[in-house]
Amino acid sequence: MQILTVTELTLLIKREVEDSFSDVWVEGEISNLKIPSSGHIYLTLKDQASQLKAVIFRSLGRNLKFQPKDGQQILCRGHLTVYEPRGEYQLVIDYLEPKGIGALQLAFEQLKGRLQAEGLFDEARKRPLPILPQRIGIITSPTGAVLQDMLKILDRRFSNLSILISPVPVQGEGAAAEIVRAIEELNSASGGLGGLDVLILARGGGSLEDLWSFNEESVARAIAGSRIPVISAVGHETDYTIADFVADLRAPTPSAAAELVVRPKQDLVGQIQSLKDRIRHTIRVYLEGQWSRCRETQRALPLPRKRLETFLLRLDELGGRSGQALVRLLREKRRALRDRYQGLLNLRPEARLKYLTAGLNSLHGQLVQQMDRGIEDRRTTLAKLIGHMDSLSPLAVLARGYCIARRLPALEIIREAKQVVEGERLILRLHRGELICQVNEVRDRET
Repeated sequence: MQILTVTELTLLIKREVEDSFSDVWVEGEISNLKIPSSGHIYLTLKDQASQLKAVIFRSLGRNLKFQPKDGQQILCRGHLTVYEPRGEYQLVIDYLEPKGIGALQLAFEQLKGRLQAEGLFDEARKRPLPILPQRIGIITSPTGAVLQDMLKILDRRFSNLSILISPVPVQGEGAAAEIVRAIEELNSASGGLGGLDVLILARGGGSLEDLWSFNEESVARAIAGSRIPVISAVGHETDYTIADFVADLRAPTPSAAAELVVRPKQDLVGQIQSLKDRIRHTIRVYLEGQWSRCRETQRALPLPRKRLETFLLRLDELGGRSGQALVRLLREKRRALRDRYQGLLNLRPEARLKYLTAGLNSLHGQLVQQMDRGIEDRRTTLAKLIGHMDSLSPLAVLARGYCIARRLPALEIIREAKQVVEGERLILRLHRGELICQVNEVRDRET
């Protein structure tokens, strides 16, 4: 018989408990919460019948997003250990969350993983924003400060933009369905509205429950199915929703979305002015170079005055030609600028739709022509077949004076005279009508 010391038995129990319960989830109510100067959090988890001592070490406790309190229901994950000096077992908590919020977080992670596996978060499917959108749709609450802040920023950056606001509730029951409806309506009505270039989905910050409408699968799929590029501007910079991952662009805040969607008008005007200055500088440098070459040539000429005058005239001619060349260069630069501007206009969904509609009408016309030719070819073939069948029809033979004789009453067809005896009644089928006759005499030519 082996006799164990208390320490040895405690170590055996410790090893067994820690090996068997190295990763467990526990739900319970907090009681006897204590936070000593060490920073560790000691508490007891209990339910109606039992209780369990637990500890949260300082490294985890200072990173908690909420303050644990007595009476609070929590869901935690950790491992069991045995405190040897007192021979007591306790739960060392590695993760915890208030009950209810944890369920939402789990749903968030599961939906995120499923949509990511489907490819809805892939960067390859996300579209770039237009360089200079003309019409912007905003889906948000009409009563919050978010909308007013965005409108002020857009007006300050580019005052003559066209803004279409689709008011929706941004939290609470039914909010997700209203957001989906707004996205679909703006997409379906985009053509009639002159074509929206970009949509902004916006709301202010809040808790996970407040932002949950933007974590619904229906909202995520509506964003993914939108033909118009979508900017997600939900919550504060640290808030992330499923809508952020699916959208073509995530803005950290609604105000940032207003700044990202359009460049300041002054920047665009400044860029155009910069291009003009570069063109002027290029022309000036070119002219100065031409005149410098002319002066050098003039100084190097060891010729009589008459020939010098000839060269001076030639110099004037070259100056005129160079001026014309510069004018042509400037004209080409302007034409290229107009072409680029026209190219930007052609990228609008409305122009693309007109182009595709024209192609569809052309294909429809070709299909109708091919169907008409096919029907006409088959009609001609059918007429030929009908004529061929008429030529082979027994009725056509009867029309040439022949008849078909059949014996009454069996209607047996008579092919030879020896099949008939005198006195039998026959029915003769003519081209038109029939005759009923009685045989008076049989003549068999073969005999």
